[in-house]
Amino acid sequence: MAALIPEIASEELLGVPRVESDPQRRRRPRIRFWRGIVLFFAGVYFLIPIYAGLRFSLQNDAGQFSLYAVRAIPSQVGFSAAFFLSLRLAAVTTVLTMVLMVPTATYVHLKLPRMRRVLDFVTILPIVIPPIVLILGVLHAAPLWLRSSPYLLSLIYVILALPFVYRSLDAGLSAIDLKTLVEASRSLGGKWVSTLLHVILPNIRAAMLSATVLTIALVLGEFTMASLDLWTTLPVWIYQFQQTDGHIATAVSMFSLIGTWVLLTVIVSVDRSQSRRSRRRTGTL
Repeated sequence: MAALIPEIASEELLGVPRVESDPQRRRRPRIRFWRGIVLFFAGVYFLIPIYAGLRFSLQNDAGQFSLYAVRAIPSQVGFSAAFFLSLRLAAVTTVLTMVLMVPTATYVHLKLPRMRRVLDFVTILPIVIPPIVLILGVLHAAPLWLRSSPYLLSLIYVILALPFVYRSLDAGLSAIDLKTLVEASRSLGGKWVSTLLHVILPNIRAAMLSATVLTIALVLGEFTMASLDLWTTLPVWIYQFQQTDGHIATAVSMFSLIGTWVLLTVIVSVDRSQSRRSRRRTGTL
């Protein structure tokens, strides 16, 4: 080992480049380079339509910059009713989905791990079945009092959100040592409900937040079922009003998209701040 030191020093003095023996270090720049290329083309693919929509919504009929479309949104007929209906449906759908899926996914992870493949298959069916087939079947089978309520859409949206919600919760539950946490809580006298509320839910908070954002985005962007059920939600109102004024309809679409992004950013930032506080508390303890 001592004999190699002069050779290494002489190579550095002569300017001879040293060859790295670890192949992973040489591959890292290439991986980062290709990641940058993929992210660049993905950003271009998504940002160009958004830029075109924003530019069209901020112009008048003469092609000049104008904010009349943005200012005229609240005063349009039917906008407030459609907006608040979509918000109510989003809230009800999120609550129903979490109440249904969180205990189910937790129980499958704890007691029935072999059923995870079956649950994966069952939750993927809403993507396979066309929405128009699903809504027509529900409208023919549902009772009259339920068909006359807009919250029938919330029940259908729960089915549509299952693929996204279950996979988010499944990833969150797989990332923690669920059995150890539950056994520790039960050994200390905790009941199942208290274990779920005070032990499991805080550990899968990030998964629940991501599932919530996906559910809200799905409800605020769904058009087919609301249109066939004859309820004017925000996407249906945008489609109907587009025939009257395309600038205002495009402005509403852009604001709904930006609002979803802002909501996602706020939720992620809140989750990160809470996780940092919890880490600081555990560090001080």
